[in-house]
Amino acid sequence: MDIKGKIQSQGLGKWLAKLMLIKIPCAFVLLTVLWVLVLKWVPVGFTPLMLSRSIEYRKDPDFKTHKQWVRYEEMSSELAMAVIASEDNRFAGHNGFDWVEMKKAIRDHKEKGKRLRGASTISQQTAKNVFLFPSRSFVRKAFEAYFTVLIELIWGKERILEVYLNVIEMGKGIYGAEAAAQEHFGKSAAKLTRYESSLIAASLPDPIGRNASKPTQYMRKRAGQIRALIPKIAYPEWI
Repeated sequence: MDIKGKIQSQGLGKWLAKLMLIKIPCAFVLLTVLWVLVLKWVPVGFTPLMLSRSIEYRKDPDFKTHKQWVRYEEMSSELAMAVIASEDNRFAGHNGFDWVEMKKAIRDHKEKGKRLRGASTISQQTAKNVFLFPSRSFVRKAFEAYFTVLIELIWGKERILEVYLNVIEMGKGIYGAEAAAQEHFGKSAAKLTRYESSLIAASLPDPIGRNASKPTQYMRKRAGQIRALIPKIAYPEWI
């Protein structure tokens, strides 16, 4: 290769390096920040999980997506308290990540040989549901952490909980508090009782396999534990 060719090759290499290391990452950050900023005020109408489920159940003639966005003020505070008691006891105080639960999960895995359980917060679950397709890869977890930081900084706790309660899967094809309340109990999310809210919260770890309107003995027991825990948790004043 002659000198001119070497110079051109080096120039191309520098351009590619600049593109990969500076321009693409900066563009990604800018676009994702704008995306999160828009969703601070705009209702989340559709999520990657909804698309994934629609494809998964495309051959099921009875499958239908049920979702209706409602403002946080139009939901029962009982449901907010129940999901926090069930899913994220330290929601009011952490920065998006519950380091206490993470350390406890790792310790139980190492010292007691227990299966490594998840310790995802409501913020992490919201980031995963709104911005990412379901996956267990480390790459997806890294993006989940990134979006968790963004929504904590840009949205704040009240908006995070509002979005979570509007998009979280609460049954087969059922997403959000309003759809769950209507489908399971024939009422609006604003009228959910503590008992009904605790059953919905008990179904969240397995919303396809568990039905809040047809609870198993285990679900009733778990719902009772959630109700007992509710008075012991410190909630934000706006709840």
